[in-house]
Amino acid sequence: MKNIEAVIKANRQGNSKGIYAICSAHPLVIEAAIEQAKQDNTLVLIEATANQVNQFGGYTGMLPADFLEFIGQIADKLDFPRDHIISGGDHLGPVCWVDEPAKQAMEKARELIKCYVAAGFKKIHLDTSMSCMDDPVVMSDEIVAERAAELCLVAEQTAIATFGTSDLVYVVGTEVPPPGGASEEIESIELTPVSRVKQTLSLHQDAFEKRDLASAWQRVVGLVVQPGVEFDHTSIIDYQSSKAAELKAIIQTLPNIAFEAHSTDYQNEQAYIDLVNDHFAILKVGPQLTLALREALFALSYIEEELIPVEKRSFLRDVCEQEMLELPKNWQRFYPVPASKGTLYRRFSYSDRIRYYWNQPRIEKAVECLYNNLNDAGIPLPLISQFLPEQYREVRKHNIATTAQDLVKAKIKQVTEVYAQACWKQK
Repeated sequence: MKNIEAVIKANRQGNSKGIYAICSAHPLVIEAAIEQAKQDNTLVLIEATANQVNQFGGYTGMLPADFLEFIGQIADKLDFPRDHIISGGDHLGPVCWVDEPAKQAMEKARELIKCYVAAGFKKIHLDTSMSCMDDPVVMSDEIVAERAAELCLVAEQTAIATFGTSDLVYVVGTEVPPPGGASEEIESIELTPVSRVKQTLSLHQDAFEKRDLASAWQRVVGLVVQPGVEFDHTSIIDYQSSKAAELKAIIQTLPNIAFEAHSTDYQNEQAYIDLVNDHFAILKVGPQLTLALREALFALSYIEEELIPVEKRSFLRDVCEQEMLELPKNWQRFYPVPASKGTLYRRFSYSDRIRYYWNQPRIEKAVECLYNNLNDAGIPLPLISQFLPEQYREVRKHNIATTAQDLVKAKIKQVTEVYAQACWKQK
C-alpha cells in the first residue's frame, strides 16, 4: 500500500488494514518507529502537533520544514526511504492561540497551515473545534465547519502555489479529544452518536463546496469521532467494540472515509485489532511512546546506581524533577493534585507531561551522561533482568544489543509492535 488513501480503501473493504500515527518529536521515538516500519516493510505515519511545531517554533523549537528534515535525517541514517514516510500535521488550527480573539487566532492558524503545507506535510488534520477568547464556550458545529473550510482553502492554495497541484489528504471532525489525553479524572465516556457523524460531514461538505473545494472534499479520508477510548493521569477507558456497532455500520454509507481515533494509548492488544476491524483505520499514539521512553530511562538510572560511583552518576531522575519544578508551565495546570501526589504525577502520569522536558539542556546532558556511563561500564545481564525484564528476554534471544540506546528503543518498540500487529499483520 503506497499511500494512506490505499489503506483507507482497504479498511473500508474489510481487509483488516489500518495505519498508526506516531505523534512525537523525540528522536529515539522516531528512530524506533522507523525501525519498526523498516522491519515490517510498511509505510510510517509521523505527525507533528501544532504546539510541538509551528511558525514560531513550538515547544520543540522547530519550524515545520525543520521537523521534516529532522525525521528525514533519521530515516537516512537508518536507510529508510523518505518517500515511505507520510508526514502529518495534527490539531492544525487555533489551538495554540485560544486565549486570543478568534479573528487574531485564526489568522495565526492560517499562517500555521501555510507553513505546514509549504514544507511538504501531506496529511492535514483541520482542528477548529476549540473556543477562542471571544467565542461561545461551546462551539457550534457550523462555526467549526466554516473555520475548517477556511483553513482548507489556505492549504489548497498553498499546495498549488508551491507544488503546482494538491495531493493533500484531510481529516476533519468536531469531537476532537484534547491532545495528550484528558486533564481530569474520567470514569466513563460517551461515543459519538451516528446522528452527529452525519451532521458533521454534511456541514463540512457544504462549507467546502461553498468555497469551491469539492476536489479537496474528495480527499477527506478521516473523521475524528469518539470511539469510547480515553486515558487520564492514572486510569484508562477501554474500547468496547459492541458499543461502537452503529459507528462501524455507518461507514459503508459514507464515501471515501474511515474513522480516526485519538488517545488510543494504553489499550489492550485486542482493542487495537477491534478498532481497526471496526473501521477506525487511523490510530493515534503519543504519550504511551514517551512514557515507554521514560520508563526505560528511569530503569537505566537505577542500573546506573548499582554500577557507577556517586560522583560520576547522571542523577537523571533528580534532574528531571528539578527542571519540572523550575519550569512548571507544561504540567502545573494539568496536575491539580495535592503536593503529596505531585511527584507521582510528574514522573508517572499516563499523560506523561515530562515529555515536554527531554529537550531541556540539563536533562539532555544527564541522559548523555547516563548513556556514556552505562555503555562504558557495560550492563550486566542480571541488572537488565532486574530492571528491564522484557528486554532481557530479547537480549537472551540475541534480538537486541545491550547498549543503553538499544534497550530504550526496544522498550518503545513494545508499543509500536502492538500497533503494527493490529494495522499490518492481522490474518
